[in-house]
Amino acid sequence: MNDLSLNKSKAIYWASGIVSICGIIFEVLFGAAGSYLLGDGVKQYTLTISLFLTGMGVGAALSEKVTKNLILSFVWIEYAIGILGGFSIFILFGVTAFLSSGMDAFFLYFITLVVGALTGVELPILIRKANEIGITVQKSTAKVLFSDYAGGLIGGLLFVYLLRPQFGLVKTAFLVAIINVVVALWVLFYFKTEIKHYRRHATSGFIILFVLILGVLFGEKTAFLFEQKLYQDPIIYHTQTDYQQVILTKEQGDLRLFLDGQLQFSSNDEYRYHETLVHTAVATAENQKNILILGGGDGLALRELQKYDQIETMTLVDLDPIVTDLGKNHHELTVLNNNAFEDDRVKIVNKDAFQYMKEDDTFYDIILVDLPDPNNESLNKLYTLEFYQLLRNHLLPGGSMMVQATSPTFATEVYWSINETIKASELYTENFHVDIPSFGDWGFVLAKREPISLENVDISIDTKFLTNEVLQGLTAFGKDIDEEMIDSKGIHIEPEVNTLIHPTLIEKYERAWKSY
Repeated sequence: MNDLSLNKSKAIYWASGIVSICGIIFEVLFGAAGSYLLGDGVKQYTLTISLFLTGMGVGAALSEKVTKNLILSFVWIEYAIGILGGFSIFILFGVTAFLSSGMDAFFLYFITLVVGALTGVELPILIRKANEIGITVQKSTAKVLFSDYAGGLIGGLLFVYLLRPQFGLVKTAFLVAIINVVVALWVLFYFKTEIKHYRRHATSGFIILFVLILGVLFGEKTAFLFEQKLYQDPIIYHTQTDYQQVILTKEQGDLRLFLDGQLQFSSNDEYRYHETLVHTAVATAENQKNILILGGGDGLALRELQKYDQIETMTLVDLDPIVTDLGKNHHELTVLNNNAFEDDRVKIVNKDAFQYMKEDDTFYDIILVDLPDPNNESLNKLYTLEFYQLLRNHLLPGGSMMVQATSPTFATEVYWSINETIKASELYTENFHVDIPSFGDWGFVLAKREPISLENVDISIDTKFLTNEVLQGLTAFGKDIDEEMIDSKGIHIEPEVNTLIHPTLIEKYERAWKSY
């Protein structure tokens, strides 16, 4: 093999490794976008990875049809991946903002399949070109596949630790697309003596490259305008953390917090939620010295706890430090939470709640579970029997635990399954629901080691909404949402216990909220 052939073979191996990095990044990028926009991360990653791999299989089969101009075919496949992959997430946000529900999922799955198919054509073409240069089939195949698989690992690591946290979804798509086009131009240059009208193909590549660079510079800003249409009010704060997307909106004094697109509170009526969550637990606990809050990084539950002088410690465990920093430092939130984080009794722990409870050796008088709804695997584990058993083991005799438990009206089976799961941890429960205009009817579960009586409960603290009489009324459920659930066929539905091994809650939750 002469030096020219050796250089060309090296170019092919490098190209295969680099485009495989791009391929795996696009694969996980589509999964991340689906998880954010469509929910249920496990489902979306499973579907997008399956569709991408299926597309690669289809592409590999179609590659047999490419018999001439292998390098030129490879170059234009990379151009196509650059255009489609680069604009994929940008267009997805536009589809979500402007088209009917369901079109975003269709577009995501379609573009995943197409980009996967184009990616599947790459390797067979490169392997065949390596064979043409004069390398044996076994040697060329092994080397190209090694470059591909090794590149896949690098791509996954780059996405997790660099691209997603530093550049976000839209800009990452454009950056990776640029790499695809640069590789195409590089290979085109190496093999230019074999290509007719080389300058014409190179010019096309540079035009595509220029458009993608514009996408890097301006695509995210435009996509942000698309995303703004998903929210009723103007966005005043927006960031992508290592764990979730955080958005604050405000219009006519109504401040709203969204995590991964899910509303967490509206300042117009959040006091109804937080007064029910906090004061019910405090009023039913024998002592109020040591308090644990799981979630609640906005500081609004802390604001209500501030009203009790007898409290000695308030430990707040929230996974995302960006959220607690926001609650502690953002002017709009500090006004709303009354600078709750400045209270000397507050201790902030940024850690997964499940892991924290496994390692913690503290006992608490009151535990407040103020976590987002169980709409993905990470959150589902915080609504399992195993988790509630951990909480029970940290709850002092006479202590109270209050759990936000989604809407008994919109997700009746989910609510009563949460209640059943808490009861299975050998705790007694009492059920409450309250009307919150921005959310609708919302449910809570009070749990104690001892049988619960509300006869002598006294809400003596200053509140906007909650009174002794109101609290008693919150325990009454209409026949259509009580524990005696009846399906459309008149059959009684038994609430199920949610466990780590048998996580039934996610599917129930997704099914329940599909119509709302």
